[in-house]
Order: sequence, then C-alpha cells, then structure tokens
Amino acid sequence: MAVKATWLGHSAVLIETGSQNILIDPFLSDNPSASVKPEEIKADLLLLTHDHEDHVGDTEHFLKQGATFVGIHELAVAYGEKGFTAEGMNIGGTIEVGDTKIHMTHALHTSYTGHVVGFIIETEGKQIHHAGDTGLTMDMKILDEFFDIDLAFVPIGDRYTMGATSAAKAIEWMGATIASPIHYATWPPIQGDPTKFKELLGDRAVILGAGESITLE
Repeated sequence: MAVKATWLGHSAVLIETGSQNILIDPFLSDNPSASVKPEEIKADLLLLTHDHEDHVGDTEHFLKQGATFVGIHELAVAYGEKGFTAEGMNIGGTIEVGDTKIHMTHALHTSYTGHVVGFIIETEGKQIHHAGDTGLTMDMKILDEFFDIDLAFVPIGDRYTMGATSAAKAIEWMGATIASPIHYATWPPIQGDPTKFKELLGDRAVILGAGESITLE
C-alpha cells in the first residue's frame, strides 16, 4: 500500500495511509507559508514535537474533531485533562495506534513543557522520520542501527535549528533513503538554503513546495 507524505508548510506534515491520516505539527491558521486551512484536511492522529506556537498551531481544532493526540508525556497529560484522547510516550519508546507504530526520537531544542522530540512513523511497511526542531546530535547515528528510514523530514532554517549543511550530515548519519527539508522560508530569520541541501545530498534530497507530496510505493 502506498503512503503519501505532504509538506503543508513550515514543519507541518500530513501522512496519508490506507487507513489513517497522521498530522504532525499542525501550524496552519497563522502560518504565512501554509498550503491549506485546517478545515480542508482531516486527521486521525495528531503528533506534536513540542509546544512552541509555530508547532502547536491548530492542534485543538483537530483534537476537537476526534483526532488522537500523541506526544511527550507532559503534553499528553495536559491535553487529556482538557478531555481530549491522548497517548503519552517518551524518548526511546514505541506505541501502536491502529495500524501505525510510532517511535519517539531525541531532538535538541527548547520547549515550554516536557522535552522536544521527533517521530519515526512506521506504517504500511514504510518508515518516515520527522526530526522535529533540532540541532545536529550524535544520537542521529543510532537511528541507522535500529531503523530503515525511507523518508526523513529535517529542519534547515538555521538560527533556531540545523542549517542545510548540518541537516545533510544528519541524513547521512541516520541513513535515510530520501530526505526533504522543512522549517525554513516561513520568515526571513529562518530563510534556509535548500539549494545547499540538494547540492550536498544529490538525488537523495527532494525539495518540496508547500502542498507538494512524496509518495512511497
């Protein structure tokens, strides 16, 4: 079964499988680079890497529509106390929700609550990594020992996350087959350099425009 991954702008990514829509970091309504409005898509699972405003975005909109929240324990508790369905986990852990297996990975960044994370989503025989907001960390080398990542979304905006050079090195370390940059060009301070990313990774790099997709067969 094919899996379709769409970059919605900034760090928002929608993964569509035969049975579930998985939405990560749904910053859409106030996102100047967003390709869709929250009302235009549906989510069964809502994954949040951390609680900075440019990632939380429309989280509660999708939870009110019935999506299950998946995130670091402290955020899951907070959303659970609001009456939403929430599955908490922590770095290094794995949970299964429906037909999807979710692994939580370490990210190097800051947050208001809990810890910043990334996710490896295992579904329909494919593995997709959303690295979250992160700098380059040696922990990325470990991923290649445990996973066969088909597609990785990594930040390249610099200043608040990795830039293009570090992000390309991260892809080498984690062994992802193909990679696409996120968290760049939303505002001038994080313009990023997708051309450099492509130069360093060659055919392994797929540069998407907001709203464009990669389909894994």
